[in-house]
Amino acid sequence: MNNTEYLTLSYDFTLPEHLIATHPANPRDHAKLLVYERSKDTITHANFYDLEKFIPQNTALIFNDTKVIKARLFGHKPSGGRCELLINRALNAHDISVYIRGKVKVHTQIAFDANLIAVVKELHEDGSRVVHFFQNGALLRFEEILPVIDKIGHVPLPPYIQREDNKEDESEYQSVFALNEGAVAAPTASLHFTPEQHARICKTFPHAYITLHVGSGTFKPVEAEIITEHPMHSEYYDISDEAKKLLDSEQAILSVGTTSTRTIEFYVRHEKKQKGEANLFLHPNNKPQRVNHLLTNFHLPKSTLLMLVASFVGVKKAQELYAEAIQKEYRFYSYGDAMLIL
Repeated sequence: MNNTEYLTLSYDFTLPEHLIATHPANPRDHAKLLVYERSKDTITHANFYDLEKFIPQNTALIFNDTKVIKARLFGHKPSGGRCELLINRALNAHDISVYIRGKVKVHTQIAFDANLIAVVKELHEDGSRVVHFFQNGALLRFEEILPVIDKIGHVPLPPYIQREDNKEDESEYQSVFALNEGAVAAPTASLHFTPEQHARICKTFPHAYITLHVGSGTFKPVEAEIITEHPMHSEYYDISDEAKKLLDSEQAILSVGTTSTRTIEFYVRHEKKQKGEANLFLHPNNKPQRVNHLLTNFHLPKSTLLMLVASFVGVKKAQELYAEAIQKEYRFYSYGDAMLIL
C-alpha cells in the first residue's frame, strides 16, 4: 500500500448536488448498473434488471436480510422542548445506544407517544447516549420496543436525503427480503431487487442470507488524516447455517453490499464465528480474503464504504470509476444507482 492509499484525502471527491438521489428508481430494478471487470479492466453501462447477465457461472450470492426499524423518534423533554432521538443499536436487552439532538443529562426523561419514555443512563464522548425505555412504568427489552416504535417512529432516512420520510419510504427503504429487525440504515445494494428479480436470481444461483444490523456509524466520515487511525464502528451479525456452508466451500462468492462483505470477511478472520460483533475495516491494505465479487452503491466521500470498494480495486481505480459514474450522471448514495465489481 503506498502513501496515497493511507491518506483520507485520497478518498475525497466532489459530487454535484443533483446526483444525490432523494427518491428510489421506480421500478427499483430500473436503477443504472456500472459493471467493472477487473481481469479485462473494462467498464460496461447497464441497468440493474440486467444483473443476471453479468454474474459469472458457479457463483453464489450472499444477501443481508436485516430489516430497518423506525429508529427516529420525536418527543419532549420535561421542559417541554421538542427532542429528536435516533436509536443506534441495542447493547444488550435493556441498554440502548442512541443519538439525541440537543443537550441532555444523565436521568433526563424524554416522553414520546404511546406512553413511551426514554431515560438517559450514560453520556459517551463519541456523542452517543445510553438509554432505557419504559412504557407505563415497565422497563422494556429491545424486542418489546420494536412494535411500539413501529407505530410511532419514523424511517431513519440518511441525513443527506434532506427531506422528511413519507409512507413510500416505509417500503422503499427496505429490501424485499428484509426479515430480521434491528438495522437503522438499509443495506442499500439490496434495495434494487424487485421480488421477481430476486426470485429469478435465487432460482438460477446458489444463495444464502446473513444478518448484519447496520448502525448509524456506517455514515460516519473518516476524520483522521490517516485512514488506519479511524475507530471502526461495531455491528451485530449472525451467519445462517446455509451461508456458513457456502462460505466454507470453494464456491465463488458475490457479496450483495458492503454490509454482507464486512460480515463475511470478519467471519473468515475470526475463527468462523457465526454470530457476534463485527468491526472489520476493509481498505487497500486489508483486502478481501473470501469475497470474489461485489455489488454495491456509490458512497460518500472519505467514507469507510468507499475505502471498502478500494480494497477490491485500489484507490486510483476507485476514483476513476466514481469519476466515470459522475460523468454519466449516475445517482449516488442510499437511493442511488449500483456498481458490480467482477
